[in-house]
Amino acid sequence: MEESVADGVSAPLPGRCAFYVAKKKRYCKMLVGRGKTLCGEHANAGEESEKKRIPCPLDPKHTVFEDNLAKHLKKCNSKEKPKPIYYMKDINAGSGSEDETKEEITIAERSKEELDELIIKLKTALKGLNTKLIENSLSHSALHEPLNDPKNGDSAFKHLKQQASILGNMELLELLKPNRCYIEFGAGKGKLSHWIHIALKEAENVHFLLVERSSTRFKVDGKHKNADSTFDRLQVDIQHLDLRKAPLLREKGLPVIGVGKHLCGAATDLALRCLFEHNCSEEDDEPPTKRVKLHQNEGACGDIKPASSTKGRETGKKLIVSGLAIALCCHHRCDWRHYVGKEFFRQKGLGPEEFAAFQRMSSWATCGMRKFASKIREKPSELKTDEEEEHEMSEKALPDTLSGLMSVEDREQIGWLCKRLIDHGRLYYLQKKGFETSLKYYTSRDVSLENVLLTAVPAANQNRDESQQTS
Repeated sequence: MEESVADGVSAPLPGRCAFYVAKKKRYCKMLVGRGKTLCGEHANAGEESEKKRIPCPLDPKHTVFEDNLAKHLKKCNSKEKPKPIYYMKDINAGSGSEDETKEEITIAERSKEELDELIIKLKTALKGLNTKLIENSLSHSALHEPLNDPKNGDSAFKHLKQQASILGNMELLELLKPNRCYIEFGAGKGKLSHWIHIALKEAENVHFLLVERSSTRFKVDGKHKNADSTFDRLQVDIQHLDLRKAPLLREKGLPVIGVGKHLCGAATDLALRCLFEHNCSEEDDEPPTKRVKLHQNEGACGDIKPASSTKGRETGKKLIVSGLAIALCCHHRCDWRHYVGKEFFRQKGLGPEEFAAFQRMSSWATCGMRKFASKIREKPSELKTDEEEEHEMSEKALPDTLSGLMSVEDREQIGWLCKRLIDHGRLYYLQKKGFETSLKYYTSRDVSLENVLLTAVPAANQNRDESQQTS
């Protein structure tokens, strides 16, 4: 038996495998059969098994007895499961083209002259565009109590502050209303939906669809099992999600509002495609404000009634989007194929090559702040948030060769401009769909390095909001 037992390691537990796992610096904890000292996985390590074990062809991380392979493949947990009705491969991926197959050049491989030329192109493309975002850090009464809970750690407090501001901005745009279905993209634990539900606890007919590709622990969905609202979770990549076939949307027939907190990189573009690319029937070519009005209850202050019957719902052809609020994140993870602003880029004389460069350069926006944040962290052992770890990953994209070419401040400014150019492509896309859009700082950078909120409402609604604010 191949063992490498370190000094001070105790013997295996009674009835447990005697194989020492060097990587974990402990004995295997699997149960063993009667009269055996090794589990099935490690039987080959000794001379106990007369049968040969081989890696599972579905997942080589575990092994199986060779003569039991056929039976194992029928019940293996790694066996591909049947696709749900709302799964349609690459429906939101965008179309590929020949100009996307060119080999990408990294920033480190570019000369100073090439970088200077890219920066000139960047600044030229941004001429005439509003890159000065306003501060709109708000709060919401639904989170007043948790925000003042002394038990919250620094990380929890920062997340609550961001969620409160997102809700505050949604309330300002009248995106917190009854008779809606809220779709949270990249839902994770589902906390943003949780707080929207708390904010709308007195409202009628409010439902939630949580979209998350990975299996998530400690979900908050369970807190709402007895609530009047429906919390439905779809475990699917946004790239493959056909919302028209989502059971909850087909059943309720309600207008939807898309939300997301730090929807990373290309996921934002995939979510926009998911909402707007396949949501109308052929005969439905009216602008979004007219489509919304068709569903309004006269004299009900603009609240929207659910469809009175299920006729037409099963076709999954119609989806009314009445708003959007997404906290943006990690532009360095964007992808030209998925990007919704291709037309905008081409109008600026830019293409996939420039996009790939600007996408990489966008990571520069957080490099200096990343070092600053590490200095102000109260304790060296303080846990980092998921956001911070992601941004530290983006910092690795910064080549050392640039240290002598640009100052940290200049790199941050260029990175910030790259983010805004990519975002303006998204604004252009939404405006073409008939929506009024905005980019705002919804929180301060000491709370989150990614502090920009993208919102969209049907144009007439936005005009009404502005008139109410000025009256």
